[in-house]
Amino acid sequence: MFPISNTPNRLRPFLVFYTLIVYGMQYGFTAIIVVIGIVLSYLRLELVVRLGQFLWAKGLFFLMGKRVRVIGWENVDKTKKHLLIANHTSIYDIPAIMTIVPGLAWIGRKYLVDIFGFGHLLKMTHYIPIEPGQPKQSRESIGRAIEHAKDGLTIAIFPEGTRTLNGKPGPFKKGFIHIMRSADLDVIPITLNGFFSLKPKNRFFIDPRGKLEIVIHPVLKNKDLRDLPNDKVLEIARNAIQRSYQYR
Repeated sequence: MFPISNTPNRLRPFLVFYTLIVYGMQYGFTAIIVVIGIVLSYLRLELVVRLGQFLWAKGLFFLMGKRVRVIGWENVDKTKKHLLIANHTSIYDIPAIMTIVPGLAWIGRKYLVDIFGFGHLLKMTHYIPIEPGQPKQSRESIGRAIEHAKDGLTIAIFPEGTRTLNGKPGPFKKGFIHIMRSADLDVIPITLNGFFSLKPKNRFFIDPRGKLEIVIHPVLKNKDLRDLPNDKVLEIARNAIQRSYQYR
């Protein structure tokens, strides 16, 4: 609804001021949650740590004064574990998904694990680090994701591998297909709308004018995908997400 180029110049000083206030509150709130989470993680209170993550994710949007609309709750069977895939447009994509499906094992960038204290918290919640451009390490990370899935965890991954720079979904990588087949998981495609205009990768300020929406699509059954060629699976998964995607 509000691409970067459409932000009026007269609004930018206000948006920068708003952003500085929001970032300050979010960083302070995050620091408190991380400190509490680290203490709880050393006490091996994983369920409480995950509750803290959920409250943190909800809190980020509360501090922005934003409400996230969710469509398709009926497509989430909380009694089963799945492989979640979503388009990646913003730094706020991860907390958005954490507000609807708690208890995830995330696949994400390796550098986060190297942050003192916070890295231990991530490991406590089964974070799976992956390093772009390192095929061997990527295979090992996918192997860990498969093990976590077999242990009963839902796995979440962005098939694009990185945030879009222009708002358009990028090509999907095949890593999630190996997890799906090896762990015998059904796939839930998720479309994130409005997060690119909120805070894209290549812009400092937050633009709170647009609406935020999460669309949870019907499950793609493992039995319907596992014997298809990789390119066909990629096409089906990408089309499921793009069908409801709105550039805003």
